[in-house]
Amino acid sequence: MEFDLAFIWAGLIAFAVLAYVVLDGFDLGVGLIFPWLEKGGERDLAMNTVAPVWDGNETWLILGGGGLFAVFPLAYAVVMPALYAPIIAMLLGLVFRGVAFEYRWRTERGKFLWDWAFFGGSFVAAFCQGIALGALVQGIEVEGRAYAGGHWDWLTPFSMLTGLAVTVGYGLLGATWLVMKTEGTVYEHARRIARITGVATLASIAAVSLITPFLERLYLERWFAWSPTLPFTLIVPALVAASAWLLFTGLARGQHYRPFLAALSIFVLSFIGLGISFYPFIVPTEITIWDAAAPESSLVFTLVGAGILIPIILVYTAYAYWVFRGKIDPDAGYH
Repeated sequence: MEFDLAFIWAGLIAFAVLAYVVLDGFDLGVGLIFPWLEKGGERDLAMNTVAPVWDGNETWLILGGGGLFAVFPLAYAVVMPALYAPIIAMLLGLVFRGVAFEYRWRTERGKFLWDWAFFGGSFVAAFCQGIALGALVQGIEVEGRAYAGGHWDWLTPFSMLTGLAVTVGYGLLGATWLVMKTEGTVYEHARRIARITGVATLASIAAVSLITPFLERLYLERWFAWSPTLPFTLIVPALVAASAWLLFTGLARGQHYRPFLAALSIFVLSFIGLGISFYPFIVPTEITIWDAAAPESSLVFTLVGAGILIPIILVYTAYAYWVFRGKIDPDAGYH
């Protein structure tokens, strides 16, 4: 049996990106809703819910970016020059957020500055991730296997819309995470925020979904022309609607786990929709995964390493979440 190494690696990169979005998405979301929590105990409790896992969540970002560089070097060489500004801003946002995790506990007088650094870093990281996604979806100008666009091609109304969509979506993940992990006033505040961000997320998804098919003919054909992907035109939106119903009924009934799982489902389904639109392109409508792939010897060598590292990452991630499962109590810890 012959393995399509480029296809396998595309699946691994897609998995790493999705894992990063759903895992780091909720802890970025906690930072995004920070200003709407009361100073002191509520903010401390919210930060403690993600403190044991936030840095491990970012492992998937490194795996996705490093994997892209190693196994799809042409895609990396085209995408990075096109998205330098939002990617650098995203990394700086992640740095500020990481520093805020450590320093806000070291001071009382300057704590408000680190609270704003935590929020600001989370906002910049989330918004820039959405901008990068929008710029990729709308298309990157390629000429002679190199980026041929300008410095500001990434800045468009559509990329601003996708930046907003990802930001409010992360806010929803953060709010439902707090619903699952906390009790008392933080829980009640998170429920209210989850309702608002849930409506905003669904509205953003609808807006992006209506515009995307008209950006490129390929997208229009994938979703509306007669093709093997046509059934997904009905299935994916129906599943998103079902997830939305589970989200809002779970919040209304005071359930703790269902809203978070429903919010994750919305993100996973949206990611699947993007994959249907893109495939087999890694740089949409310009470069396929096979065009961008490294030599077969490199794909084999890196796949061996990935086969060892990815199970280890999955095991220690699962173990961390298992150890810190359940509700967090401000006095007694997890129970």
